[in-house]
Amino acid sequence: MKLYHGSNVAVLTPRLMASGRNLDFGKGFYLTSSLEQAERWADITTRRRKTGQPTVTCYLLQDDFSSILKVRRFRSPSKAWLNYVAQHRRGNAIDDGYDVVIGPVANDQTMPTLTLFLDGFITADMAIRTLLPQKLKDQYACKTAAALSLLDTLWTRPL
Repeated sequence: MKLYHGSNVAVLTPRLMASGRNLDFGKGFYLTSSLEQAERWADITTRRRKTGQPTVTCYLLQDDFSSILKVRRFRSPSKAWLNYVAQHRRGNAIDDGYDVVIGPVANDQTMPTLTLFLDGFITADMAIRTLLPQKLKDQYACKTAAALSLLDTLWTRPL
């Protein structure tokens, strides 16, 4: 399976690094099956860091990864996904032992809804009803060295 990573530099050797930000699935190396989404991440990262050049790196993830690794998959926005993202966004990292977590991206379009939920202004049910019609891209968070070991770099391309 091809997955993409957008950054301000080519990432030939993925590593687990603390980002200093509270990401959807916690600390990990984030990828997506959407080239378009990776390009957006590359632009955002370059603007945020004010250095480098927007670059997408493509990886091949072993097809049998889910039989080798402990994987948590959220197929669509759900209460479980919302609560998982909320915990991490609040800075309460969950050490659940997963090697890879897969699910929808909480992006710029979803942030107003997530913020209302995180601040207690809407319920989980209301947030899910708002998020379900959106066509959210996916994200794969490789959270362990074992997960990273199943990635092979195919190519890198500056935008």
